[in-house]
Amino acid sequence: MFRPICSRCQRPSGHCLCALIPALDSRTRLLILQHPSEARHALNTARLAALGLCKAELLVGEVFEDLPRLLECPGYRPCLLFPGEQATVLSRYAADDLPLLLVVPDGTWRKARKLLYLNPLLTALPQVTLNNVSASRYRLRKAPEPGALSTIEAIVAALDALEAPQSFSALLRPFEALIDGQIAAMGEAVYQRNHL
Repeated sequence: MFRPICSRCQRPSGHCLCALIPALDSRTRLLILQHPSEARHALNTARLAALGLCKAELLVGEVFEDLPRLLECPGYRPCLLFPGEQATVLSRYAADDLPLLLVVPDGTWRKARKLLYLNPLLTALPQVTLNNVSASRYRLRKAPEPGALSTIEAIVAALDALEAPQSFSALLRPFEALIDGQIAAMGEAVYQRNHL
């Protein structure tokens, strides 16, 4: 049986999240590079982030041949949001700082590393990372390590660090509703047994 799908949020029409998706402006631009396996995932947090931010673009693929052009964004400093020994911890912009074009790989850790491997231009970018992150709210996935966040949570944490005191927590409203809906659909007993 065919279920109508919302063309914007890609959720079944009866579970459309569009009313919860904000339209947040930011000083920072985001380029989200999504592994194709994530695009079909029911909990597609990168899509929610891209829909809720005025200066965000979401591209799906493994090899991004147009990357040199995408990174040439006058008035912005491109950098890669990815942990590593050489990564600089994000902090609040100074008044005269050039804003960032934050490139965010979206996928499991293995798939995100594959995106970096297949697009060497990404590894040539300055790397930035988050500091003192809260525990993930992603109650349906087990984090592979402490401090691991979903893509939308990492984006919110990055923007909150860069653009404080502005808060981007409104971006998490559709994410929370999505998780609550998934838990309700599976039933409390199944959730308790498999996710706690």
